[in-house]
Amino acid sequence: MEERNYSEITPYIRELADLSDERNHIRPEMYAKYDVKRGLRDLDGKGVVAGLTEVSHIKAKELDESGREIPCDGELFYRGVNVRSITHGFLSEDRHGFEETAYLLLFSKLPTEGELERFKAQLADYRSLPPSFVRDMILKAPGKNMMNILSRSVLALYAYDDNADDISTPNVLRQCLQLIAEFPLLAVYGYQSFQHYHNGKSLFIHYPKAELDTAENLLYLLREDGGYSALEAKILDLSLVLHAEHGGGNNSSFTTHVVTSSGTDTYSAISAALGSLKGPRHGGANVKVMQMFDDMKESIDVSNVSEVEEYLVKLLDKQAFDRAGLIYGMGHAVYSKSDPRADILHRAAKALSVEKKMEEEFALYETVAALAPQIIAEKRKMYKGVSANVDFYSGLVYKMLGLPYELYTPIFAVSRIAGWSAHRMEEIQCAGKIIRPAYINVKEAVPYTRLKERSLD
Repeated sequence: MEERNYSEITPYIRELADLSDERNHIRPEMYAKYDVKRGLRDLDGKGVVAGLTEVSHIKAKELDESGREIPCDGELFYRGVNVRSITHGFLSEDRHGFEETAYLLLFSKLPTEGELERFKAQLADYRSLPPSFVRDMILKAPGKNMMNILSRSVLALYAYDDNADDISTPNVLRQCLQLIAEFPLLAVYGYQSFQHYHNGKSLFIHYPKAELDTAENLLYLLREDGGYSALEAKILDLSLVLHAEHGGGNNSSFTTHVVTSSGTDTYSAISAALGSLKGPRHGGANVKVMQMFDDMKESIDVSNVSEVEEYLVKLLDKQAFDRAGLIYGMGHAVYSKSDPRADILHRAAKALSVEKKMEEEFALYETVAALAPQIIAEKRKMYKGVSANVDFYSGLVYKMLGLPYELYTPIFAVSRIAGWSAHRMEEIQCAGKIIRPAYINVKEAVPYTRLKERSLD
């Protein structure tokens, strides 16, 4: 029997797609008519309140003397602790902070030295995968997209869990800790398999080392010689801390809450969150930043500030790169004056650029970060300020670390699984009600007509 091409779009499918486009449309002005906040955000970018959380908080505005909200420098709090303080704390002591941050997000307290060591030992004990899983689900079944590989792998872990559907606190916590420990392996092994089968690269598998933390194991597993510098591990760890959590309203964390509220298992909830993170409007944004800069360097003389400025204008006018009208890495749904994660990662990127002898590339990023807000303000009607976000610098950091594009978003997931786990635990422990918002139906009632009597209009 001849094998079919299931990916083919036939003329009939195109005809049906045209019919769908023609018959299904909600006009933008209808959102204003019915007072529906499109994207669950108002014109100032402020999200519609959909729940309560203690996991994290974003501050982007403050009250002036008259009680009016005005933009302020952005701040991010994990369980009430300012992320600037968290990063300063572990960096000033010359140690890594991701495991400490995961503990804080999960248990709403900063660990003591002894508590942190026990927690890290538990993650190290969980940092392994069944050999049959690695063989059958990763090495023998390479996918075409790393986020799909990661999502598929998480769903497959359900079959290896004897208590997969138990949603009691101890069992869900056990599952979450295992996923936090396993995500670096799922990401790196999936990438290596992808490279081997699709690009003919040699296949090598390192087993994680118990004495290495999350960031160190990521670099060790990924590199054939297992080597990395202390600064590389420090900055990757910092990036993991900064991406670990970002409020209950971000798309993937909200997805975690919504799916968890149905009472489903951990693997289904986290797989759904991964599907959300895959999108270029969410976790895939830093790849778009890198591709934009690659196009810029191919199109113009980037040492000429005037040409850089002209290129940015063309981006907004849909005349350059992907013609989407966006300068990727600039602006954020919540932050206006500044993104604290970008501020912190900017300093780290500068230090790494010196070690990697990439100061010129870092200077180009600083030029764009300075020019873009002015150009956007002139070309767009802005309801709030705009500044570089964390994606603007994270892609550059990953590039300087020698990480492949295909792993940029999976590494985001390696970090954000800590936040998703905290939100899943919170939803299970505190909510107890399925999330079910309302939609307003704007389609008028039409009568049913017999098949032979239907018009062709």
